[in-house]
Amino acid sequence: MKLLNILKTMLGAAVLSSALTQPAAAAELANIKDAGVINIGVLIDFPPYGIMNENNEPDGYDATVAKMFADDIGVELNLIPVTGPNRIPYLLSGQVDVLVSSLAITPARAEQVDFSNPYAAIRIGIMAEADLDISSADDLDGVSVAVARASGQDATITEIAPEGTVIRRFDDDVSAVQALLSGQVQAIGASNTVMAQIRHVAPGQFDEKFTLNQFRLAIAVTPDAPELLAYANAFLARVTESGALNEVHMQWLDEPLPDFTE
Repeated sequence: MKLLNILKTMLGAAVLSSALTQPAAAAELANIKDAGVINIGVLIDFPPYGIMNENNEPDGYDATVAKMFADDIGVELNLIPVTGPNRIPYLLSGQVDVLVSSLAITPARAEQVDFSNPYAAIRIGIMAEADLDISSADDLDGVSVAVARASGQDATITEIAPEGTVIRRFDDDVSAVQALLSGQVQAIGASNTVMAQIRHVAPGQFDEKFTLNQFRLAIAVTPDAPELLAYANAFLARVTESGALNEVHMQWLDEPLPDFTE
């Protein structure tokens, strides 16, 4: 009898474990409308895409797009903070219905989630002193360039820059920016978000010279939510056509929405 009870306990635990590892039911559009609320995961540590505002609430470009999306559906918005590592698990486990979390479209991620059309892009480029004539990697010969160590821009510049380029590596973007602003270097390899901050603190002093790479960001849904995905794409088409998405992009990133047809 004792052995039988142990077996029952083991079987029960196995069933529970299996249930916990099964994908959550699809957060389809009809379910969201019936509930009257949509749970959207956003980053809060990736300015200006994701921040916490003075009221200790999620804010930023992604949160603004999420609010537009909820309003378009006609439901209440519940913003749920996520991190880079846990955002896809949150979606797949049903803790959020949708991700608007600066999630770049990659082949590996596309095997886990379904992506909408892009709603933003993170661009990696070269910014330098306004009077410095740079238009391609070849022009970096003899130029000192600051980068965050082991970043995407570090790897890209290291690969494409001429031998005479002076690459100065710093522990983070903040230190690289300080080097640029203080005149320790002539240029910086950085994301468009960092470049926007540089333009804000030193208007007219530096120009973006050319693009190194671009990562397109998209709304993500579970693979079994085709109606929700179709609605997300239709929503993005509407707000792009009306100019509303561009206005929000200008508000948070101080530059126009990228042309995703290029």
